[in-house]
Amino acid sequence: MELWYTEKQTESFGITAKIRETLVTEKTDFQDLAMIDTEEFGRMLVLDGMVMTTVKDEFVYHEMVAHPALYTHPNPKHVLVVGGGDGGVIREVLKHPEVEKAVLVEIDGKVIEYSKKYLPEIAGQLDNPRVEVIVNDGYMHIHDHKNTYDVIMVDSTEPVGPAVELFSRGFYQGIFEALKEDGIFVAQTDNPWFKADLIQTVNRDVKEIFPIVRVYCANIPTYPSGLWTFTLGSKKYDPLEVDETKIPEIETKYYTPRLHKAAFALPKFVEDLTK
Repeated sequence: MELWYTEKQTESFGITAKIRETLVTEKTDFQDLAMIDTEEFGRMLVLDGMVMTTVKDEFVYHEMVAHPALYTHPNPKHVLVVGGGDGGVIREVLKHPEVEKAVLVEIDGKVIEYSKKYLPEIAGQLDNPRVEVIVNDGYMHIHDHKNTYDVIMVDSTEPVGPAVELFSRGFYQGIFEALKEDGIFVAQTDNPWFKADLIQTVNRDVKEIFPIVRVYCANIPTYPSGLWTFTLGSKKYDPLEVDETKIPEIETKYYTPRLHKAAFALPKFVEDLTK
């Protein structure tokens, strides 16, 4: 008998993957968590029925959350990651030697626990001495830490359950206040095929707060539609003004210095959502 996992991405569309083994299923204090091993994408973390990360394609998302912002800021010493309990963004942040401290604030400690156990290639840097892991509400952490961080990265689930507040204007205002005077933030902002309204709303809200706002894209096959957007808000530095010839080559699988600006060249229908 074959076992298949299907994520229903809309009411009439989904993706499916053949399962080798179900490793964990648990209802945590915040969400339904599953860790499954698939034939096509390897081990997969699923929260509330949505694919969060897989061993095969995780590098795209994690690299593209971390590196555009960190190579735009000239001296990112203190970095905050909100969410991201699988540890992938933290792993990428630590590739930047100028980062002195990376703080991870994840509301669900079970995500951290099972990622360390079943996704060591992703979560392997969570015990690094440059990292502080806090199991708490990222929304409240932001509001309690004014003028603290150089770069803030929001690695959230889609806007359901505990992540709803992480797509609110009040949260973006709190991020602005938690950043230093030349700070940068970046957040995943879903896909333009099924969530166009969300991208428009986030873009409008962030533009009301930050003087520089840029949207960029990446291809992530296990995320809805495969085309994913990220929104970057900056107080001072424009990612399009970065001299890519001065970006060092680091160990990556997706991000490159040449891609730094290219990712901001949007398909016309996505560009229209940001106007």
